[in-house]
Amino acid sequence: MRVILHAGVHKTGTTTLQQALHRNRRALRPHLRQIARSRLIPAGRTARAWSAGRDPLEMALFRYELAEVMQDWDSADPRPIVASCEDLVGNMPGRHGVESYAAAAPLMQAIAETLQELHPEARPEFYFSTRAPEDWLASVHAQHLAAMRMTLSAEDFAARYRAAANLDAVVDDIAAALAPLPVHRAALEQSRDRPLGPLDPLLDLLDLPATLRAGLQPQPPANTAPPADCSAELLALNRSDLDDAALRTAKHKLLAGPG
Repeated sequence: MRVILHAGVHKTGTTTLQQALHRNRRALRPHLRQIARSRLIPAGRTARAWSAGRDPLEMALFRYELAEVMQDWDSADPRPIVASCEDLVGNMPGRHGVESYAAAAPLMQAIAETLQELHPEARPEFYFSTRAPEDWLASVHAQHLAAMRMTLSAEDFAARYRAAANLDAVVDDIAAALAPLPVHRAALEQSRDRPLGPLDPLLDLLDLPATLRAGLQPQPPANTAPPADCSAELLALNRSDLDDAALRTAKHKLLAGPG
């Protein structure tokens, strides 16, 4: 049973990839088994919690939530399994005191071990999308502006988290921890201009008919950063003395736009 797990990382086209998989699910169904991202949300939640606190209980819960998803996989089905959830690598740097993706490698090891315990015959592979450091830092900062009370400027954020932005080093660490299991990667800068965008490098790992791939529907970029002027307003709101409820309301109104 071949299992390909796309576990992030954040802000590298992951949402676009997931939406493209979902959009083309009927065409792909004869050739692969998709595990909906919604099924992996509980595991992702515990992965984020463990990355922030390293509580052994959270790791145990992570393995439990993984097992809840994996236990019913039919090893007799010849179609490979494809699953995508960026939160499996833990919190995005800048959230809940997390400074880097140092949690990613042990979390991937836990995934591989849980799968092996449940399905000894499984052949897991891991795929990661990456992004150039400056673009990634800008995208993560913009995400934090909207999602939390981020008060650092883009420049200050980049200076603080620059070490975390070396995503190829993150994947190198994961590959070393998982060896000899296959670990694949592709940069968003190359994949975004392909016919199916970030989905194409993942499909390259599968032996799909060329006619099928040619007929798949592209997905526009999703979860993109707000315009620069909107980001500046979000930063000002985060630095204001608004209470949390008022801040959420103001952000929602700003992000919703006119109308």
